[in-house]
Amino acid sequence: GYANLCRILTDAHARTRLPGREHELLPPETTVEVVAAHGEGLICLSGCARNGLALRDPNAAARLAQAFSGAFYVELQRPYERGDARRLATLAELAETLKVPTVATGNVHAHHARRGELQDVLVAIRNRGSLDGSEWERRGNREAVLLSPEEMLERLPRAAAERTQEVADRCTFDLTADLGYGYPDFSDGPLGPDGELREVCLAAFGERYATATPKHRAEAQARLERELVLIAQLKLSGFFLLHHEVLELAREVALGVRGPDSARNVLPPGRGRGSSVSSLVCYLTGLSHIDPVANGLSLGRFLNEEMVGAPDIDLDFPRDIREKLIVAVTERYGRENAALVASFPTYRSRAAIRDLGKALGLPHAELERMARVSDSWHASGVADELGERHQGPRWAAFRRLTHEIAGLPRHISQHPGGMIISSTPLVELVPVQPAAMAGRQLCQWDKDSCSDARFMKLDLLGLGMLSAVEEAVVEIARLHGAPVDLSRIPLDDEETFESIRAAKTTGVFQIESRAQMSTLPRMQPKTFYDLVIEIAIIRPGPIQGDAVNPYLARRAGEQAVTSPDPRAEPILERTLGVVLFQEQVLRLAMELGGFSAAEADELRRAIGFTRTPERLDRMKEKLGVSLRKNGVGEAAAESILKSLASFALYGFPESHAISFALLAYASVWLKAHRPAAFLAALLNNQPMGFYSAATLVQDARRHGVKTLPACILFSDEKCRVDADDTVRLGLLSVHGVRAEAVRKAVAARRERTFASMTDFLRRTEFSAAERRALSGAGALNALAGHRRAALWQVEAVNADDDLFRLAVAEEGAETLSPLEKMTHLERLQADFTHLSLTTGRHPMQLMRASLPELVPAGELAQVPDGKRIKIGGAVICRQRPGTAKGFCFLTLEDETGLANAIVRPALFEKERLTINLEAALVITGRLQNEAGVIHIMAEAFAPLPALGLPEQVSHDFH
Repeated sequence: GYANLCRILTDAHARTRLPGREHELLPPETTVEVVAAHGEGLICLSGCARNGLALRDPNAAARLAQAFSGAFYVELQRPYERGDARRLATLAELAETLKVPTVATGNVHAHHARRGELQDVLVAIRNRGSLDGSEWERRGNREAVLLSPEEMLERLPRAAAERTQEVADRCTFDLTADLGYGYPDFSDGPLGPDGELREVCLAAFGERYATATPKHRAEAQARLERELVLIAQLKLSGFFLLHHEVLELAREVALGVRGPDSARNVLPPGRGRGSSVSSLVCYLTGLSHIDPVANGLSLGRFLNEEMVGAPDIDLDFPRDIREKLIVAVTERYGRENAALVASFPTYRSRAAIRDLGKALGLPHAELERMARVSDSWHASGVADELGERHQGPRWAAFRRLTHEIAGLPRHISQHPGGMIISSTPLVELVPVQPAAMAGRQLCQWDKDSCSDARFMKLDLLGLGMLSAVEEAVVEIARLHGAPVDLSRIPLDDEETFESIRAAKTTGVFQIESRAQMSTLPRMQPKTFYDLVIEIAIIRPGPIQGDAVNPYLARRAGEQAVTSPDPRAEPILERTLGVVLFQEQVLRLAMELGGFSAAEADELRRAIGFTRTPERLDRMKEKLGVSLRKNGVGEAAAESILKSLASFALYGFPESHAISFALLAYASVWLKAHRPAAFLAALLNNQPMGFYSAATLVQDARRHGVKTLPACILFSDEKCRVDADDTVRLGLLSVHGVRAEAVRKAVAARRERTFASMTDFLRRTEFSAAERRALSGAGALNALAGHRRAALWQVEAVNADDDLFRLAVAEEGAETLSPLEKMTHLERLQADFTHLSLTTGRHPMQLMRASLPELVPAGELAQVPDGKRIKIGGAVICRQRPGTAKGFCFLTLEDETGLANAIVRPALFEKERLTINLEAALVITGRLQNEAGVIHIMAEAFAPLPALGLPEQVSHDFH
C-alpha cells in the first residue's frame, strides 16, 4: 500500500511540468485510472466537501468503489458553509447506492482556529496574490481545524464519526520500519564486491606508489590491507564501488563536455573532501586526491568497526561537469531508481517581508525598502524593525504573522548535490517529482529524512573554483603549448606564500573573505599545514569556541601553550593546545571521556544534525558525565563541552581543511604565477566567491594584468588570455546577448572576418536589442569608430522610418554619424550598464581630485595608528555575521585597493539606511593598525558625492 501511494503521488507530480511548458508549474493531479490501478493495500476516501470526487463525478466514485472493494469510504464533512445539508444528503444517498460506508472527516487546514489567519495568508502566497484575490480558496470561517471527538459527534452522524476509528485501526503502516532500500552493491559480479574493490585498488596502487620510498610503500600496503578487511567486514565494498562508478561516469561526461583536449587537463573531474580524504581506498579509487599515509590522517572518523550505516563522501565537481553528471546518473540508473534529495528553505526576513506584505496588500515600495535594509536572519525579527509610520490593522497583522511564519518551509528545493540511487524502485519508497531544471527529479524528503530511512546519499557538489582552476590550466596549455600539472607544483613556493601572508588573495579559494584577509597577516603562514589551519580557523565553530585569538597569540609567542588536560596534549599538539578540528573533539571524547568508536560516531552525527538541538544536548550531557567520571577537571570539562557546542555551528574536520587547502594553494599559485589565465577563468565562472567581476578586473589591473574590452573582431565567446599579462573580455560578457547568436557570430568571423558594419549585420543573427547592447558596450567600435556611431548604424537596420533608414544604411555612409563620441563619464556609465564592469579607469580615479580629504586605500599603511581619517569608495561587501555580536563589517573599493571598516552595533542601528542602501560611501573614523591588519573604526557615514558621475554608475558599480 505504501509503495502504491508513492507511485500515485509520483504520477500526480509528474503532470506538474508538461513538455513545452517546463517553466509553468501546474497543480499535482492524477487520474481515476492511475488510482484504481494502484489500489492494493490502500484505503480510498471520496474527497472534500467543496470539490470532492463523489460530488464532481459519481461515476468515477463508483469505479473506485469497485476497484478498492471494501476499502472505499464516502467522506462526510460539515464546514458550516452554504449548502452543507444538501451536500450531506447527496453523499449519504451516494454511499447507500454504492453500498459503501461513510466516514466523518474534518478537511483540516489548520490545527487550531488561531492559525486560520496564517493559513489564509499562505493560500494567498501560494496563488502569488493577495487575500482579496484568494477569497474563494480561503476558509475564512475558521472551521477547517482539528476538532475533538465530541465536536465531531455534534456535527456529523454518529455512525460516520465513530467509523474514523475503524479507518485508523486499518492504517498500521510504520514509516520507521525498513522500507526495503538497497543501493547497487555489485554482488552479481564474478569477483563479488569485495574482490572487485580489491582489484580496483591494487591496479591504482602500482601507479600511485611507483616512485614511493620502500618505507612509504610498505606503510601504504599495510594500511590498504587493513582498510579492505574493515570495509568487507562492514559490507561496504559495494558502497565504494558505486562511488567509483559514478566518478568514472563523470570522466565520460567530461570528455563529452570538453572534448578530447580535456585529456591534457591533469585535474580529474571530481575530488573528495571531508573525512573521506583520510581513506586510502578513497585515494586509490579516485575519490580523494590526498595521500592519507603521507599526511598522517587517521581513518577512525571515517570508518571504524562499530559504525552503523555508510560513511559520508562529498565529491566536488566543476559546475559544467556536475550539471551534466546529475542527468547522466539519473539516466544510467533509471528514473525510477535515482533522484536528487529535496531541501525545504524556511522563511527568513526578506522573503517574509515580501510574501506577507504582498498577501496583505501593503505598499510594494515600502516592502522593498524594508527588505533591502533588513539584516535580520530570522523572520520573527522583522516586526522589531517597524517604525511609527507602520500603523493600521494590516501592519498589525504583518507584525503578528512574521512571528508565526518564521521557520516554516517556503518551498521545496533541491539539495546542493545529494542524490539517492536505489537498487529497488525509489518511486516505491518515497514520492518523486520533477525538478525545475530539465532532466532532474527530486524525492520529496530532505537529507535528514533520507538518513532516518537509511537511504544512502551520494553528494555530487558543484565547486566553482574547481571549474575556474581547470579552465585556467586549459588556457595556459593553449597559450604555452603545455598544461601546468597542479598536482606537482611545490607546496613551499615562496612567491605563493608571500601573496598569502600579504593577503593578496582577492578572488582565490577560501581565504578571500574579509575575516580571512584580516587573519593572514597576523598568522603569517609559512607552510602548507599553516594554510590548513588558516582555512579551518575562520569558521563559526572555532570563533564561538574562543579558539582564534588564543591560537594566534600562542603562535606569536605572546601566550604559553597549554592543554585542558595532560592526556589531551598529543591530540592538540599541532594546534597549540586549542580545538580547531572536529576530529580533535571526537578524539577527546574517546581519550578523556572513554567514548567507544560508535559513540564518537554518534557524537559526530549529533554535531552535524541541525534540525533540533536536543540530540546534541543529550550527547553533551553524556560526555560531561563521562569526562568527570574519568577525572577530567571541571574547567577542562567545560572547555571541551564548549568546543563541542561550538562545532555544531559549523567547524571543519582536518581532512576537509586539507583538501580545501590544496585547492586554495593552487588558486593562489595560479594568481601569483599565471595571473591572466586565472583572471580569465574567474570571469568565465561568475558568480563565485565574495567579489564581483568589476572588483576582480580592478584587482588584476593593480597587479599588472590589463583587461581589453569586448570586440566583435577579436573576442571569443568567453574571456580568454591574449598574453601573460592581458585578458580579452568575451562577447558573452555583454548583458542581454544570446549565447547561440554569439556562437554563430564567432563562427562566421572565423570563416571570414567582418569587413564592415554592413557585412557584420548581414552575416549575424543578433536581435535589435542585442545590437544596441553590443554597440553600447563598445564591442562594435572596430567597425564604426565609436559607440554612438555604432548605435547610429545599427538603428538603421532596426528603424521603421524609411527616411532614417535611407540616411544611414547605404554602404558608403557607414562611418558618417552626426553623433559625437561619448565623454569618458558616459563611456563609464555605458560600461556598467552593459557589462557591470569597466576595463578603463576606476570611477574613484575620476573623482579623486574633487575629494582630496579622502585617503586612498593603498596609502592606509602609511597613516599613523589612531589617526582620524576619511575613506571613500564603492561598497563591495557588507557583512554582519551572527558570531559578530551585532558588529557590521564593510569593504570599500577605490582605484588603489580595498579598505575595511568596522561599525559598532549602536552606530549601525543609527545609520542602517545609509549603510544598507548607498552603493558608495564616505566613512569617517580612526585607523587601527594591528600587526599589519588595517581597518577603520567607523564614526560617521555619508553618501559619496556624485560630482558629475552618472547616477547609474554609482548605483550599479558594486
